[in-house]
Amino acid sequence: MRTDAIGIAAGELWLPPGRELADAAVREGRLRARDARDLGHPEVPDAGDEAAPDMAVHAALGALKQAGADAEDLDVVCHAWMYYQGHDLWSPAHYIADRIGARRAFPVGVQQVCNGGPAGVELTAARLLAAGPGGTRWGLVTTADRFTAPGFDRWAGDYGVAYGDAATALLLRVPADPADALLLRSIVTAAAPELEGMHRGADPFARAARTHRDRVDMRATKRAYLREHGQDPFLLANRRSVTTIAATALREAGLAPDDPRLRCAVLPRFGRKTLDAVWRPVLAGCLRTELLDLGTTTGHLGAGDALAGVAELAWQGILAPGEAALVFSAGAGFTWSCLVVQARS
Repeated sequence: MRTDAIGIAAGELWLPPGRELADAAVREGRLRARDARDLGHPEVPDAGDEAAPDMAVHAALGALKQAGADAEDLDVVCHAWMYYQGHDLWSPAHYIADRIGARRAFPVGVQQVCNGGPAGVELTAARLLAAGPGGTRWGLVTTADRFTAPGFDRWAGDYGVAYGDAATALLLRVPADPADALLLRSIVTAAAPELEGMHRGADPFARAARTHRDRVDMRATKRAYLREHGQDPFLLANRRSVTTIAATALREAGLAPDDPRLRCAVLPRFGRKTLDAVWRPVLAGCLRTELLDLGTTTGHLGAGDALAGVAELAWQGILAPGEAALVFSAGAGFTWSCLVVQARS
């Protein structure tokens, strides 16, 4: 989707003060030393008792403050998450909208696993653009995940990924304003639903959460899938999808792979070995720009990887005026997304 009319008025990455160290997980027997080296994350943020929706409120308020915007003006509040939000049958999006004072907004939740942030951006952007001309329209997209015991082990719940607690927020504006930190030039998504079994495995459908195991165990479901199908279906779909979304997003943004304005591509916040084996070789074959790993000290942020990347591009001054970046995300299902953002000239 081409989105030239959308401004990113603000981006916020909210990280809790607590940290959980990989060395401690190794000493406790939760993580093998070899796996810790493969991950390359010396630490990840730990939210302690802070609930995920409250983390999203912190990020949302930070983004609104950055832009000098009023929550009462929001048309959409979209919240995406990967893991448990604190209640069984409940809407965290409505909670966030209420806590920040977005009384006239449409609150909506997106449960698209790790690719939830980009899905929320794409849906919110489409709604803002569909409203047509006439006045400024605002959309807020948040993510928040807390990967806590007893239901989740952030170090051992998955292969090649350590999970960090965080919240993110992007404030979108239509039409874009000269004051906006970045422009959202395009966003493209591809899916391979034939891979959904990687997170279902051989387990039958259950009547309640964690009936089969007392904690989330993506290693078990992936082992079951790989025994039946092997690695090739995933590797082929990943190469095809990443290549497609990169090329399409650049084309819709009016950029070539070797465009001098293309400053960098931001990788998902996966472990070092996973990035080196699965992501870097694919992107090196279709892009001519620096590949940035911004997740060394955060780990994977559930639904928030891409939004965190966009926020840090703005915060850290990585993009000079007129420069652009691709921001990648992927999640179970499988779904892959690429956002192209550009700094104002």
